[in-house]
Amino acid sequence: MHLTLSDWIGLVGVTILLIAFLLNLTGKLAKESLAYIAMNIAGAGLACLASWMIRYYPFVLLEGVWTIVSVGALISYFKTKSA
Repeated sequence: MHLTLSDWIGLVGVTILLIAFLLNLTGKLAKESLAYIAMNIAGAGLACLASWMIRYYPFVLLEGVWTIVSVGALISYFKTKSA
């Protein structure tokens, strides 16, 4: 089996998302933590890029929105920390 660049990017992105999800479910990473938010931004961003590369637009939409929502959480995180 030959994996393309988009396959590798997508695999890394989805792996990051799944690790964040698993760590959250097991109570090792809070959803409000910077690490969780950053993992969601990185994972969803990479998955979005991979979907764009293969022109699979339903997942571009899904992962793009996931990334944007996570960036919103990051902004809220820093607003809360500075207050």
